[in-house]
Amino acid sequence: MTCCERLRQLPLLGRLLRHRFIKFGIVGASGTLVNVAVLYLAQETLLVAITPPSLRLNLSLAVAIFFATINNFLLNRAWTWLDRRPHVHTPILLQFVQYTIACWLGIALQFALTHAFTSHLHYLLANVLAIIIASIANFVLNDHWTFGRLRLLIRRWRRQHPQHGDSLGPPRR
Repeated sequence: MTCCERLRQLPLLGRLLRHRFIKFGIVGASGTLVNVAVLYLAQETLLVAITPPSLRLNLSLAVAIFFATINNFLLNRAWTWLDRRPHVHTPILLQFVQYTIACWLGIALQFALTHAFTSHLHYLLANVLAIIIASIANFVLNDHWTFGRLRLLIRRWRRQHPQHGDSLGPPRR
């Protein structure tokens, strides 16, 4: 058994190494491309008349982040977590809000961890380590909350244990 096969057998790490986390990473990379392209387009053409330049950059960044977030949400919904769509009955707008909150929590975690790690590591290494941890946290939060793994597990548990259905809150209808 190879090292990768052993790692895949670990409960949390194994799930991360499977295809869903890889899809999540590919979507994140596409979001980076969207972010850079929109930032360039906004900064160099769409918002070029806005002064001072710092205001133009801030507005360009906001537009770029907005479009990258929409890109990532739609791709993750349509590809990474496609198999969950028939089972999760969350309205798309609410799901987008959940996704956005998860992203901002990931950003806050990355920010905090980078600052915490810089007391022990070079700032670039600290940031890379923080990005890895925040990406895993973002994936887990989206997997369980935004795209419904937690709801699916609760629903499955209720079906298997109908006599204890009340212990996890009121049953869903």
